[in-house]
Amino acid sequence: MNISENDVIEALKTVDDPDLKKDLITLNMIKDIVVSDNKVGFTVVLTTPACPLKEIIRKDCITAVKKFTSEDTEVEVNITSHVTTVRNDGPVLPNIKNIIAVASGKGGVGKSTVACNLAVALAQEGAKVGLIDADIFGPSLPTMFNCENEQPGLRDVNGKNMIVPLEQFGVKLISIGFLTPPDKAIVWRGPMASSALKQFFMDTDWGDLDYLLIDLPPGTSDIHLTMVQTVPVTGAVIVTTPQKVALMDAKKGIAMFKQPQINVPILGVVENMSWFSPEELPDNKYHIFGKDGGKKFAEENDVVMLGQIPLYMGVRESGDTGYPAAMKEGPAAEKFTELAKNVAQQVAIRNASNEKTKVVTITTG
Repeated sequence: MNISENDVIEALKTVDDPDLKKDLITLNMIKDIVVSDNKVGFTVVLTTPACPLKEIIRKDCITAVKKFTSEDTEVEVNITSHVTTVRNDGPVLPNIKNIIAVASGKGGVGKSTVACNLAVALAQEGAKVGLIDADIFGPSLPTMFNCENEQPGLRDVNGKNMIVPLEQFGVKLISIGFLTPPDKAIVWRGPMASSALKQFFMDTDWGDLDYLLIDLPPGTSDIHLTMVQTVPVTGAVIVTTPQKVALMDAKKGIAMFKQPQINVPILGVVENMSWFSPEELPDNKYHIFGKDGGKKFAEENDVVMLGQIPLYMGVRESGDTGYPAAMKEGPAAEKFTELAKNVAQQVAIRNASNEKTKVVTITTG
């Protein structure tokens, strides 16, 4: 059978992206089709390197081409990615495709641990990632990335001195903890903290990034308003634990982002400390803070459950030693990899709606 490029195109019109619900040809995700005798090769351009469905898409492509041609056809599918964005070009962070807020209603739920490991896991999947420690009064990023005694540099960019983020484990980092002595308390009024966050946005040379994560302080504060008034936020990830008191505060966090004048999409909920499993008994689950509270919370609030992260001793130890659990082999790393893929998936789905993100304008009477 003589196979033509058109045969391949017609075959791939029957393969849908499972998330975007359209075929790969319509989505312009197929490139570089090559046909030679009974051999077919092409490239699938995914919406993120962290796509959790890449092997399903690869298999569906091979099946479709063989169905339209012959079972004997040799099909080679190359997978690459181009992270999507719906950001408007603007003067603030112009080369960053997606800005993701990581928030929690209350402290102590492991939000920073989740943010750090999420950033590392995304980078390990091949994405260009940055992380801002926006908890000005309680910065933890320097400890969690083992760079407490390092300081960012300066670079002249078009006549302006710009901060150069540190880079650790493939993630670009900035924190007030890099700029102040680690043993000194930061005693600032709200406007000073907001000004520091603006510097992290406006006066830092981030370069090209697929995802910039912002580790917000707990609750709802000036920092949150400064963020949405300064940069267009792609979406928010809400971190909670299963217990009722944490879920009550998480609901307030969702309500803040859903306010009409703010209107930041909720990418989903992460339930942290879902259960405790001893390393010597990995199949044993002890639901110390309650069972499936975050899962039920996600269902009740019509948001996606991005992942359940168990309470592993190794995660705590990794945070203290500055070598994130996502860097290591084991069940904790697998959970954070799964989380990263789910977050990337929700960003791609959100961007497919073609809604432009905008900086929020809040007026008070």
